[in-house]
Amino acid sequence: MDACPCFPWVWSTWVKTPMIRGADVLIVSACLPYVNRELFDRVREGKIVLMACPEKESSAYYGKIASIIKSCKPKSLTIVTVDGSPHCLALHASVNEAEYILNEEIKRKHYVVVNGQHLVEISPNSVRVARYLHLVDELIKRSPDILKKLEELSLEYRKAIEIQRSSEAKG
Repeated sequence: MDACPCFPWVWSTWVKTPMIRGADVLIVSACLPYVNRELFDRVREGKIVLMACPEKESSAYYGKIASIIKSCKPKSLTIVTVDGSPHCLALHASVNEAEYILNEEIKRKHYVVVNGQHLVEISPNSVRVARYLHLVDELIKRSPDILKKLEELSLEYRKAIEIQRSSEAKG
């Protein structure tokens, strides 16, 4: 599945591409135009769009994004991915990592699209915590009600519950 061919891919973009210099740049999940075209059109307004798919492309985004930032000094970065994708988390983490590598603050916003419909801003710290599963586990233990919300969102989690219940019923 290729994204709209009129938008370049992060991995295929020259790090000194003139159109990025000083621009508001949107790094977006390549599947978003197919998930919700209206939302995609809204978030790309006034931005230079770079498509990305960590499932399809190299996962070494952190170096590529850091090089783009160092070479072109974009005015801002906006990252929009599909919530719940284990691959898309890498895009958010890569921008945080680029800030670390460059040792400079990057003006940016992180968003996820929940259930293909709702754009939700997340903090860079949410991305950082997501990388440390023992911290996520600690948060779940403190707020087990969060698993009810997960059940509403995740087909995979619902199936895990079903399998667990089936296994318990068998004894």
